[in-house]
Order: sequence, then structure tokens, then C-alpha cells
Amino acid sequence: MASTTNPGTTPGAVADRVSQLGQRIRSARTRRKLRREDLAQRAGVSRSTLEAIERGELTTGIGAYVRALWAMGLDQELDLIADPGLDRDGLALELSAVTKRVRVQSKVDNDF
Repeated sequence: MASTTNPGTTPGAVADRVSQLGQRIRSARTRRKLRREDLAQRAGVSRSTLEAIERGELTTGIGAYVRALWAMGLDQELDLIADPGLDRDGLALELSAVTKRVRVQSKVDNDF
């Protein structure tokens, strides 16, 4: 279970996703037969930070998660996150906005 400093402000789905990411990082570390100390050193983070990553702590910075992924060679897929070319909803909204004309109201000057 992911922990936060204020659980009421974080949607459960977000906490679950971060917790799952932490579990996947832990699984990748153990498959590579890396000790926490070794991965922490490679990633340039403390052992306690790595433990927080593996627990899915929401208060741990995203940079620490990325460093852990990078240290194991798993950071390439990060290019897919929020890729504008893969954002179907955003592309649809962009295309619908392009087809609509927006008229700028001009101020009527009634001074004669």
C-alpha cells in the first residue's frame, strides 16, 4: 500500500499506480539479483530512498524513480509517457479546435 503525508488529497488510483511502479522496480531489481545497496549506489540515491521507491511512496520525487529505472536500463519507455503523438483525446480536441473558426468580437464605436 502506498503511503502519503495526506492520504485524503491523493486519489486512490494515483496511489495504486505509484505502488505498482514501486513493485515493478523491486521485481526488476530482484530479477537482476541486485542488492538494494547496489542499486541505490548505481542510481545515486540513498538506500532509504530506494526502499521508499519500492514501497511506492508518493512523497518520493519522480527523479528518484527515474534514476532507479535508468540504473537498470529501463528508462527508455519513459519516452512514451504523455507523448503528444499518442494522446488520442488531446489530438481529437486539437483537430476539433482547428476546424472551428473563432471570431474576435470587435468593439463597436458609436462616437459620431
